[in-house]
Amino acid sequence: MAKFANSRFNPAPGALDFWNEFRKPNPYRIPLLIAAAVPFALIFYALGSETYYVAPERPTIDYITTLDPDRSDAEIIDSNIANQEVKDLREQRDADLAQRKRDLYKALGAAAGMDVEEIERRADEERAIEEAAEAAEREELFGAGGNDPASIEESSAQ
Repeated sequence: MAKFANSRFNPAPGALDFWNEFRKPNPYRIPLLIAAAVPFALIFYALGSETYYVAPERPTIDYITTLDPDRSDAEIIDSNIANQEVKDLREQRDADLAQRKRDLYKALGAAAGMDVEEIERRADEERAIEEAAEAAEREELFGAGGNDPASIEESSAQ
């Protein structure tokens, strides 16, 4: 405080002046003091009630515990073959449903007088383009690193 004693930033004269004015018997002194304090109280309330969201705690990694860690290679191969059979059955079911939908729409289009053969030809072309794009994307992803399943089988057969 001694640092500000001879400075124009000294708060002591201002505090004394406020106290001298506040001690005078003015009927509006308390309401004026409250009115002057309300904006500061609102600002401090808003700053104090700020919501801060903490980043969630990093999850702990658990190993897969549903599989027996002492499985033999033959058991792993058997379970992979069983899973592949289930996957193939699901894909076949999805393909059958898609073909049934196409047949139903083809019958509906024929009943409506549309050229269903032309529509089917266009759809087949679009499917072929999409399959080629997917195959190219797979080749780009797996071909660059040599992780293509076909290339793995070829290298393991040699």
